[in-house]
Amino acid sequence: MLTVGIFAVLLVFLLMNLPIVAAIAMTAILFFFGLGEGQFLAMMPSRMYVGTTGFVLLAVPFFIIAGNLMNTGGITNRIFRFCRAIFGPVPGGLGQVSVAASMIFSGMSGSAVADAAGFGQIQYKAMKDNGYQPRIAAGIVVASSTLGPVIPPSISFVLFGALTGVSVARLFLAGFLPGFIMGVAMMLIIGLTANSRGIPRSSWAGWKEVRDSFKSAFLPLMGPVIIIGGIVTGIFTPTESAIVACFYALILGFAYKDLKWKDLPRILWESIKQSAALLFIMAAAAFFGWLVLYKRIPDNLIASLASMSVGPGGVMAIIIVIILILGLFLEGNAIFFITIPIFLPLMNLYGFDLINFGVVMTLLIMIGNMTPPVGMCLFAVSSFTKISVMELAKEVWPYLVGILLVTILLAFVPAIATSVPDLLMGPAK
Repeated sequence: MLTVGIFAVLLVFLLMNLPIVAAIAMTAILFFFGLGEGQFLAMMPSRMYVGTTGFVLLAVPFFIIAGNLMNTGGITNRIFRFCRAIFGPVPGGLGQVSVAASMIFSGMSGSAVADAAGFGQIQYKAMKDNGYQPRIAAGIVVASSTLGPVIPPSISFVLFGALTGVSVARLFLAGFLPGFIMGVAMMLIIGLTANSRGIPRSSWAGWKEVRDSFKSAFLPLMGPVIIIGGIVTGIFTPTESAIVACFYALILGFAYKDLKWKDLPRILWESIKQSAALLFIMAAAAFFGWLVLYKRIPDNLIASLASMSVGPGGVMAIIIVIILILGLFLEGNAIFFITIPIFLPLMNLYGFDLINFGVVMTLLIMIGNMTPPVGMCLFAVSSFTKISVMELAKEVWPYLVGILLVTILLAFVPAIATSVPDLLMGPAK
Protein backbone atom coordinates (compact mmCIF):
# COMPACT_ATOMS: atom_id res chain seq x y z
CA MET A 1 0.00 0.00 0.00
CA LEU A 2 2.90 2.35 0.71
CA THR A 3 4.25 1.76 -2.81
CA VAL A 4 0.84 2.50 -4.35
CA GLY A 5 0.52 5.60 -2.17
CA ILE A 6 3.92 6.99 -3.18
CA PHE A 7 3.28 6.60 -6.90
CA ALA A 8 -0.29 7.88 -6.56
CA VAL A 9 0.95 11.10 -4.95
CA LEU A 10 3.65 11.43 -7.62
CA LEU A 11 1.00 11.00 -10.33
CA VAL A 12 -1.23 13.66 -8.74
CA PHE A 13 1.65 16.14 -8.72
CA LEU A 14 2.34 15.40 -12.39
CA LEU A 15 -1.33 15.85 -13.31
CA MET A 16 -1.14 19.25 -11.56
CA ASN A 17 1.48 20.15 -14.23
CA LEU A 18 4.27 20.52 -11.70
CA PRO A 19 7.77 20.22 -13.21
CA ILE A 20 9.06 16.67 -13.01
CA VAL A 21 11.90 17.60 -10.68
CA ALA A 22 9.49 19.35 -8.28
CA ALA A 23 7.01 16.46 -8.35
CA ILE A 24 9.70 13.90 -7.52
CA ALA A 25 11.27 15.95 -4.71
CA MET A 26 7.95 16.97 -3.15
CA THR A 27 6.73 13.38 -3.12
CA ALA A 28 9.78 12.27 -1.14
CA ILE A 29 9.56 15.24 1.26
CA LEU A 30 5.83 14.73 1.83
CA PHE A 31 6.22 11.05 2.70
CA PHE A 32 9.12 11.62 5.08
CA PHE A 33 7.01 14.20 6.92
CA GLY A 34 3.83 12.10 6.69
CA LEU A 35 5.58 9.06 8.15
CA GLY A 36 6.91 11.13 11.05
CA GLU A 37 10.49 10.89 9.87
CA GLY A 38 11.13 14.48 8.89
CA GLN A 39 14.56 14.37 10.52
CA PHE A 40 15.79 12.41 7.50
CA LEU A 41 15.33 15.52 5.33
CA ALA A 42 18.75 16.54 6.61
CA MET A 43 20.05 13.82 4.28
CA MET A 44 18.51 15.46 1.23
CA PRO A 45 21.50 17.64 0.19
CA SER A 46 23.99 14.78 0.47
CA ARG A 47 21.77 12.31 -1.39
CA MET A 48 21.17 14.82 -4.18
CA TYR A 49 24.89 15.48 -4.43
CA VAL A 50 25.72 11.77 -4.63
CA GLY A 51 23.10 11.30 -7.33
CA THR A 52 24.81 13.76 -9.67
CA THR A 53 28.45 12.82 -9.20
CA GLY A 54 30.46 10.04 -10.76
CA PHE A 55 32.96 9.66 -13.58
CA VAL A 56 30.49 7.88 -15.87
CA LEU A 57 27.96 10.72 -15.64
CA LEU A 58 30.51 13.17 -17.07
CA ALA A 59 29.64 11.70 -20.47
CA VAL A 60 26.09 13.08 -20.39
CA PRO A 61 26.76 16.82 -20.91
CA PHE A 62 29.47 16.07 -23.48
CA PHE A 63 27.13 13.92 -25.59
CA ILE A 64 24.57 16.75 -25.40
CA ILE A 65 27.21 19.21 -26.63
CA ALA A 66 28.24 16.79 -29.40
CA GLY A 67 24.66 16.49 -30.65
CA ASN A 68 24.19 20.26 -30.72
CA LEU A 69 27.48 20.75 -32.54
CA MET A 70 26.49 18.21 -35.20
CA ASN A 71 23.13 19.84 -35.80
CA THR A 72 24.87 23.17 -36.43
CA GLY A 73 28.06 21.99 -38.12
CA GLY A 74 26.68 20.54 -41.36
CA ILE A 75 27.20 16.89 -40.36
CA THR A 76 23.50 16.06 -40.37
CA ASN A 77 22.98 17.50 -43.87
CA ARG A 78 25.77 15.35 -45.33
CA ILE A 79 24.45 12.18 -43.68
CA PHE A 80 20.93 12.93 -44.97
CA ARG A 81 22.16 13.56 -48.51
CA PHE A 82 24.00 10.23 -48.64
CA CYS A 83 21.03 8.27 -47.28
CA ARG A 84 18.76 10.03 -49.77
CA ALA A 85 20.95 8.90 -52.67
CA ILE A 86 20.71 5.28 -51.47
CA PHE A 87 17.17 4.93 -50.13
CA GLY A 88 15.27 7.69 -51.96
CA PRO A 89 13.92 5.44 -54.74
CA VAL A 90 12.72 2.77 -52.28
CA PRO A 91 8.94 2.65 -51.56
CA GLY A 92 8.45 5.22 -48.84
CA GLY A 93 11.14 7.45 -50.33
CA LEU A 94 12.33 10.12 -47.94
CA GLY A 95 10.60 8.36 -45.05
CA GLN A 96 13.05 5.50 -45.49
CA VAL A 97 15.85 8.04 -45.84
CA SER A 98 14.89 9.64 -42.52
CA VAL A 99 15.07 6.33 -40.66
CA ALA A 100 18.34 5.30 -42.29
CA ALA A 101 19.90 8.71 -41.61
CA SER A 102 18.73 8.59 -38.00
CA MET A 103 20.39 5.19 -37.57
CA ILE A 104 23.69 6.72 -38.69
CA PHE A 105 23.29 10.03 -36.84
CA SER A 106 22.32 8.27 -33.61
CA GLY A 107 25.76 6.66 -33.68
CA MET A 108 27.12 10.07 -32.68
CA SER A 109 24.45 11.92 -30.69
CA GLY A 110 22.84 9.51 -28.18
CA SER A 111 19.72 11.56 -27.43
CA ALA A 112 16.20 11.09 -28.84
CA VAL A 113 15.01 14.60 -28.01
CA ALA A 114 18.16 16.17 -29.52
CA ASP A 115 17.65 14.13 -32.70
CA ALA A 116 13.99 15.14 -32.88
CA ALA A 117 14.57 18.85 -32.24
CA GLY A 118 17.73 19.22 -34.36
CA PHE A 119 18.09 16.61 -37.09
CA GLY A 120 14.31 16.29 -37.20
CA GLN A 121 13.93 19.76 -38.69
CA ILE A 122 16.11 18.77 -41.65
CA GLN A 123 14.14 15.56 -42.15
CA TYR A 124 10.76 17.27 -41.87
CA LYS A 125 11.59 20.07 -44.30
CA ALA A 126 12.95 17.63 -46.90
CA MET A 127 9.86 15.41 -46.75
CA LYS A 128 7.42 18.33 -46.76
CA ASP A 129 9.18 19.96 -49.73
CA ASN A 130 8.84 16.66 -51.62
CA GLY A 131 5.08 16.34 -51.25
CA TYR A 132 4.66 14.54 -47.93
CA GLN A 133 1.61 15.38 -45.88
CA PRO A 134 2.91 17.36 -42.87
CA ARG A 135 1.46 14.97 -40.29
CA ILE A 136 2.98 11.90 -42.02
CA ALA A 137 6.38 13.57 -42.24
CA ALA A 138 6.21 14.66 -38.61
CA GLY A 139 5.22 11.16 -37.48
CA ILE A 140 8.23 9.65 -39.24
CA VAL A 141 10.51 12.21 -37.55
CA VAL A 142 9.12 11.33 -34.11
CA ALA A 143 9.55 7.60 -34.68
CA SER A 144 13.04 7.78 -36.18
CA SER A 145 14.31 10.02 -33.38
CA THR A 146 13.80 7.19 -30.88
CA LEU A 147 16.70 5.32 -32.48
CA GLY A 148 19.13 7.79 -30.86
CA PRO A 149 19.35 6.25 -27.39
CA VAL A 150 19.36 2.64 -28.68
CA ILE A 151 22.14 2.68 -31.26
CA PRO A 152 25.36 3.58 -29.41
CA PRO A 153 26.62 5.84 -28.04
CA SER A 154 23.65 6.50 -25.81
CA ILE A 155 22.96 8.83 -22.91
CA SER A 156 20.36 6.35 -21.63
CA PHE A 157 22.96 3.57 -21.50
CA VAL A 158 25.37 5.86 -19.65
CA LEU A 159 22.71 6.59 -17.03
CA PHE A 160 21.73 2.92 -16.71
CA GLY A 161 25.36 1.93 -16.30
CA ALA A 162 25.94 4.61 -13.66
CA LEU A 163 22.88 3.50 -11.69
CA THR A 164 23.49 -0.26 -11.85
CA GLY A 165 27.26 -0.54 -12.06
CA VAL A 166 27.21 -2.61 -15.26
CA SER A 167 29.67 -1.97 -18.08
CA VAL A 168 28.68 0.99 -20.24
CA ALA A 169 30.88 -0.37 -23.05
CA ARG A 170 28.90 -3.64 -23.05
CA LEU A 171 25.65 -1.67 -23.03
CA PHE A 172 26.80 0.35 -26.04
CA LEU A 173 27.60 -2.81 -27.98
CA ALA A 174 24.34 -4.45 -26.89
CA GLY A 175 22.36 -1.66 -28.56
CA PHE A 176 23.61 -2.39 -32.09
CA LEU A 177 21.39 -5.32 -33.10
CA PRO A 178 18.24 -4.09 -31.30
CA GLY A 179 18.70 -0.63 -32.85
CA PHE A 180 19.15 -2.15 -36.31
CA ILE A 181 16.07 -4.37 -35.89
CA MET A 182 14.10 -1.39 -34.62
CA GLY A 183 15.12 0.68 -37.65
CA VAL A 184 14.28 -2.14 -40.08
CA ALA A 185 10.85 -2.49 -38.43
CA MET A 186 10.17 1.21 -39.01
CA MET A 187 11.32 1.01 -42.62
CA LEU A 188 9.06 -1.99 -43.25
CA ILE A 189 6.09 -0.11 -41.80
CA ILE A 190 6.81 2.89 -44.03
CA GLY A 191 7.30 0.69 -47.11
CA LEU A 192 4.19 -1.41 -46.55
CA THR A 193 1.95 1.63 -46.01
CA ALA A 194 3.54 3.88 -48.67
CA ASN A 195 0.99 3.22 -51.43
CA SER A 196 -2.12 3.30 -49.24
CA ARG A 197 -1.05 6.58 -47.60
CA GLY A 198 0.18 8.24 -50.76
CA ILE A 199 3.78 8.52 -49.60
CA PRO A 200 5.90 9.65 -52.58
CA ARG A 201 9.30 8.27 -53.49
CA SER A 202 12.29 10.06 -54.98
CA SER A 203 13.65 9.34 -58.41
CA TRP A 204 16.98 7.55 -58.77
CA ALA A 205 19.71 10.19 -58.57
CA GLY A 206 22.33 8.10 -60.35
CA TRP A 207 25.62 6.57 -59.33
CA LYS A 208 27.42 9.90 -59.56
CA GLU A 209 25.25 11.33 -56.77
CA VAL A 210 25.80 8.18 -54.70
CA ARG A 211 29.55 8.56 -55.12
CA ASP A 212 29.60 12.31 -54.48
CA SER A 213 27.31 12.10 -51.45
CA PHE A 214 29.40 9.27 -50.00
CA LYS A 215 32.57 11.35 -50.38
CA SER A 216 30.83 14.28 -48.70
CA ALA A 217 29.52 12.10 -45.84
CA PHE A 218 32.61 9.89 -45.42
CA LEU A 219 34.08 11.71 -42.40
CA PRO A 220 30.71 11.98 -40.59
CA LEU A 221 30.17 8.26 -41.28
CA MET A 222 33.50 7.56 -39.61
CA GLY A 223 32.30 9.18 -36.40
CA PRO A 224 30.50 6.12 -35.00
CA VAL A 225 33.37 3.89 -36.14
CA ILE A 226 35.91 6.01 -34.25
CA ILE A 227 33.77 6.30 -31.12
CA ILE A 228 32.78 2.64 -30.80
CA GLY A 229 36.12 1.37 -32.11
CA GLY A 230 37.97 3.39 -29.49
CA ILE A 231 35.80 1.98 -26.71
CA VAL A 232 36.09 -1.65 -27.85
CA THR A 233 39.87 -1.46 -28.32
CA GLY A 234 40.32 0.26 -24.96
CA ILE A 235 41.85 3.44 -26.40
CA PHE A 236 39.34 5.47 -24.38
CA THR A 237 36.49 4.83 -21.96
CA PRO A 238 32.78 5.38 -22.74
CA THR A 239 32.99 8.60 -20.72
CA GLU A 240 36.01 9.80 -22.67
CA SER A 241 34.27 8.85 -25.93
CA ALA A 242 31.79 11.67 -25.34
CA ILE A 243 34.68 14.16 -25.32
CA VAL A 244 36.06 12.55 -28.49
CA ALA A 245 32.64 12.98 -30.12
CA CYS A 246 32.64 16.69 -29.16
CA PHE A 247 36.08 17.34 -30.63
CA TYR A 248 35.28 15.33 -33.76
CA ALA A 249 32.05 17.28 -34.35
CA LEU A 250 33.88 20.55 -33.67
CA ILE A 251 36.70 19.77 -36.11
CA LEU A 252 34.30 18.67 -38.88
CA GLY A 253 32.06 21.69 -38.35
CA PHE A 254 34.97 24.11 -38.81
CA ALA A 255 36.43 22.05 -41.69
CA TYR A 256 33.10 22.21 -43.56
CA LYS A 257 32.83 25.93 -42.69
CA ASP A 258 29.25 25.37 -41.50
CA LEU A 259 30.22 26.05 -37.89
CA LYS A 260 31.36 29.56 -36.92
CA TRP A 261 33.06 30.79 -33.77
CA LYS A 262 30.03 33.00 -33.12
CA ASP A 263 27.84 29.84 -32.97
CA LEU A 264 29.76 28.35 -30.04
CA PRO A 265 28.35 30.54 -27.21
CA ARG A 266 24.78 29.71 -28.26
CA ILE A 267 25.55 25.98 -28.60
CA LEU A 268 27.30 25.84 -25.23
CA TRP A 269 24.52 27.78 -23.51
CA GLU A 270 21.83 25.47 -24.92
CA SER A 271 23.89 22.46 -23.87
CA ILE A 272 24.33 23.87 -20.35
CA LYS A 273 20.59 24.39 -19.99
CA GLN A 274 19.81 20.88 -21.22
CA SER A 275 22.48 19.33 -18.97
CA ALA A 276 21.37 21.33 -15.93
CA ALA A 277 17.73 20.29 -16.43
CA LEU A 278 18.78 16.64 -16.55
CA LEU A 279 21.05 16.97 -13.50
CA PHE A 280 18.24 18.54 -11.48
CA ILE A 281 16.03 15.55 -12.25
CA MET A 282 18.88 13.19 -11.32
CA ALA A 283 19.42 14.99 -8.01
CA ALA A 284 15.75 14.90 -7.02
CA ALA A 285 15.41 11.28 -8.16
CA ALA A 286 18.42 10.28 -6.03
CA PHE A 287 16.62 11.50 -2.91
CA PHE A 288 13.40 9.82 -4.05
CA GLY A 289 15.33 6.59 -4.62
CA TRP A 290 16.71 6.78 -1.11
CA LEU A 291 13.13 6.99 0.23
CA VAL A 292 12.24 3.88 -1.81
CA LEU A 293 15.20 1.94 -0.44
CA TYR A 294 14.79 3.20 3.13
CA LYS A 295 11.16 2.05 3.23
CA ARG A 296 12.28 -1.34 1.85
CA ILE A 297 9.87 -1.13 -1.09
CA PRO A 298 11.98 -3.48 -3.30
CA ASP A 299 12.06 -6.08 -0.53
CA ASN A 300 8.32 -5.85 -0.03
CA LEU A 301 7.72 -6.12 -3.76
CA ILE A 302 9.91 -9.22 -3.97
CA ALA A 303 8.03 -10.78 -1.06
CA SER A 304 4.69 -10.06 -2.73
CA LEU A 305 5.81 -11.61 -6.02
CA ALA A 306 7.20 -14.64 -4.20
CA SER A 307 3.89 -15.19 -2.46
CA MET A 308 2.15 -15.04 -5.85
CA SER A 309 4.56 -17.65 -7.27
CA VAL A 310 5.30 -15.44 -10.28
CA GLY A 311 8.04 -16.82 -12.52
CA PRO A 312 10.71 -14.84 -14.40
CA GLY A 313 8.51 -14.43 -17.49
CA GLY A 314 5.66 -13.07 -15.38
CA VAL A 315 8.00 -10.66 -13.58
CA MET A 316 9.32 -9.36 -16.90
CA ALA A 317 5.77 -8.89 -18.19
CA ILE A 318 4.81 -6.97 -15.03
CA ILE A 319 7.86 -4.71 -15.36
CA ILE A 320 7.09 -4.01 -19.03
CA VAL A 321 3.54 -2.96 -18.15
CA ILE A 322 4.75 -0.76 -15.26
CA ILE A 323 7.29 1.09 -17.41
CA LEU A 324 4.77 1.56 -20.23
CA ILE A 325 2.32 3.12 -17.76
CA LEU A 326 4.99 5.34 -16.20
CA GLY A 327 6.04 6.41 -19.70
CA LEU A 328 2.65 8.08 -20.08
CA PHE A 329 3.39 10.46 -17.21
CA LEU A 330 7.16 10.65 -16.67
CA GLU A 331 10.12 11.81 -18.72
CA GLY A 332 12.37 8.90 -19.70
CA ASN A 333 15.40 9.67 -17.54
CA ALA A 334 13.18 10.14 -14.50
CA ILE A 335 11.83 6.62 -15.03
CA PHE A 336 15.39 5.27 -14.83
CA PHE A 337 16.10 7.07 -11.58
CA ILE A 338 12.80 6.15 -9.92
CA THR A 339 12.44 2.50 -10.92
CA ILE A 340 15.96 1.07 -11.02
CA PRO A 341 16.33 1.01 -7.21
CA ILE A 342 13.14 -1.07 -7.19
CA PHE A 343 13.81 -3.29 -10.20
CA LEU A 344 17.51 -4.03 -9.62
CA PRO A 345 16.95 -6.47 -6.71
CA LEU A 346 14.27 -8.21 -8.80
CA MET A 347 16.66 -8.58 -11.72
CA ASN A 348 19.32 -10.13 -9.49
CA LEU A 349 16.83 -12.42 -7.74
CA TYR A 350 15.34 -13.81 -10.95
CA GLY A 351 18.66 -14.02 -12.79
CA PHE A 352 17.91 -11.52 -15.57
CA ASP A 353 20.81 -10.28 -17.66
CA LEU A 354 21.28 -6.63 -16.69
CA ILE A 355 22.81 -5.71 -20.05
CA ASN A 356 19.76 -6.97 -21.89
CA PHE A 357 17.46 -5.37 -19.32
CA GLY A 358 19.12 -2.02 -19.92
CA VAL A 359 18.33 -2.31 -23.64
CA VAL A 360 14.74 -3.44 -22.98
CA MET A 361 14.17 -0.61 -20.53
CA THR A 362 15.56 1.93 -22.99
CA LEU A 363 13.19 0.74 -25.73
CA LEU A 364 10.24 0.95 -23.36
CA ILE A 365 11.21 4.50 -22.46
CA MET A 366 11.39 5.34 -26.17
CA ILE A 367 7.77 4.22 -26.42
CA GLY A 368 7.04 6.67 -23.61
CA ASN A 369 8.68 9.42 -25.68
CA MET A 370 6.02 8.77 -28.34
CA THR A 371 2.96 8.70 -26.07
CA PRO A 372 1.06 11.66 -24.57
CA PRO A 373 0.69 13.44 -22.25
CA VAL A 374 4.47 13.57 -21.52
CA GLY A 375 5.96 12.30 -24.80
CA MET A 376 9.11 14.41 -25.07
CA CYS A 377 9.74 13.60 -28.75
CA LEU A 378 6.13 14.54 -29.53
CA PHE A 379 6.66 17.93 -27.88
CA ALA A 380 9.99 18.48 -29.66
CA VAL A 381 8.54 17.80 -33.13
CA SER A 382 5.29 19.64 -32.40
CA SER A 383 7.30 22.77 -31.50
CA PHE A 384 8.59 23.30 -35.06
CA THR A 385 5.89 21.56 -37.15
CA LYS A 386 2.99 23.27 -35.32
CA ILE A 387 1.10 19.96 -35.44
CA SER A 388 -0.71 19.17 -32.20
CA VAL A 389 0.70 16.56 -29.86
CA MET A 390 -2.49 14.50 -30.00
CA GLU A 391 -2.49 14.46 -33.82
CA LEU A 392 1.16 13.36 -33.78
CA ALA A 393 0.29 10.63 -31.27
CA LYS A 394 -2.32 9.24 -33.67
CA GLU A 395 0.24 9.31 -36.49
CA VAL A 396 2.98 7.36 -34.68
CA TRP A 397 0.94 4.42 -33.38
CA PRO A 398 2.08 1.95 -36.12
CA TYR A 399 5.72 2.65 -35.22
CA LEU A 400 4.88 2.39 -31.54
CA VAL A 401 3.46 -1.10 -32.09
CA GLY A 402 6.56 -2.06 -34.07
CA ILE A 403 8.91 -0.92 -31.28
CA LEU A 404 6.80 -2.74 -28.68
CA LEU A 405 7.03 -6.01 -30.64
CA VAL A 406 10.80 -5.63 -30.92
CA THR A 407 10.98 -4.91 -27.18
CA ILE A 408 8.99 -8.03 -26.27
CA LEU A 409 11.24 -10.10 -28.55
CA LEU A 410 14.34 -8.75 -26.79
CA ALA A 411 12.85 -9.25 -23.35
CA PHE A 412 12.39 -12.97 -23.91
CA VAL A 413 15.36 -13.60 -26.24
CA PRO A 414 18.26 -11.86 -24.45
CA ALA A 415 20.86 -13.29 -26.83
CA ILE A 416 19.83 -10.75 -29.48
CA ALA A 417 21.27 -7.94 -27.37
CA THR A 418 24.08 -9.77 -25.60
CA SER A 419 25.58 -11.57 -28.62
CA VAL A 420 27.59 -8.58 -29.91
CA PRO A 421 29.23 -7.63 -26.57
CA ASP A 422 29.91 -11.32 -25.82
CA LEU A 423 31.52 -11.73 -29.25
CA LEU A 424 33.74 -8.64 -29.05
CA MET A 425 34.47 -8.49 -25.32
CA GLY A 426 33.99 -12.07 -24.21
CA PRO A 427 31.21 -13.45 -22.01
CA ALA A 428 30.27 -11.27 -19.03
CA LYS A 429 31.67 -12.46 -15.72
